[in-house]
Amino acid sequence: MNANRREQIIHMAANLFLDRGYTAVTMRDLAQELGIKASSLYNHISSKEEILSAIVMGLAEEFSRHIEQVAQEDWGSVAKMEALIAMHVDTTLDKTSALACMNREWKFLDPDSRKRYLELRNAYEAQFLAIVQQGMRQGELKRRDPHIFSYSTLSVLRTLYHWYNKEEGFSKEKIKEGLVQNLLLGIVERPLL
Repeated sequence: MNANRREQIIHMAANLFLDRGYTAVTMRDLAQELGIKASSLYNHISSKEEILSAIVMGLAEEFSRHIEQVAQEDWGSVAKMEALIAMHVDTTLDKTSALACMNREWKFLDPDSRKRYLELRNAYEAQFLAIVQQGMRQGELKRRDPHIFSYSTLSVLRTLYHWYNKEEGFSKEKIKEGLVQNLLLGIVERPLL
């Protein structure tokens, strides 16, 4: 099997899943987009379900490896949060369709893959929350409800693909800097009464 061809198939499928939704895309649609016969797809991939699993689980494992690595670093919580925000931005801009697919289509995974995906997502959220709680305990972050902060921050990061390309001039660095400033430092100029 040609690994490059398999990756090309997976990439094209992620684009189609983003445009049409997982359930609306057939193997025939995918083959047509690739300019090959549907039967030729099966030389590289066994099913649409395998493609979805490759997309979703590949990204979920990538996020898991990254947060585990960041959590192990001897950095303060703010530096860890900055690294996590940067990874989300990089992934969103480099793998937009795959990220959207992971966020929207994971529910169509086969039961075993869906269970594993949810385990990875829950572990990621728990590690993210632990970094936030550590920052609050150590006085790096304001004492607020850590759950609300964690989930609202993750919601912004997970849905970045919806809006990042709607404005011209949004470079990776500008988005990273803006999200760090807004999510970690806030936008209020003076204390609210």
